[in-house]
Amino acid sequence: MRKLDIAALILVIVGALNWGLVALAEFDLVAKIFGMEFGHTDAASRVVYGLVGLSGIWVAARATTLVGRQEQRAHAIA
Repeated sequence: MRKLDIAALILVIVGALNWGLVALAEFDLVAKIFGMEFGHTDAASRVVYGLVGLSGIWVAARATTLVGRQEQRAHAIA
């Protein structure tokens, strides 16, 4: 489960950075990676966007578990 959590978190961060770039600079990183202009999509970019969306759902659903895991580590160290 830990590897899936890490992969999901990375995709959520990629999605957040992409939306930040869209808002601040009108630059779509995912579209650029796939050689397209801003706002255009193809099957590959839709897969990436879909994985980012599913990752967001995964991280949201597991947020209390993931945060609890970090709190347990902090208490163990202290």
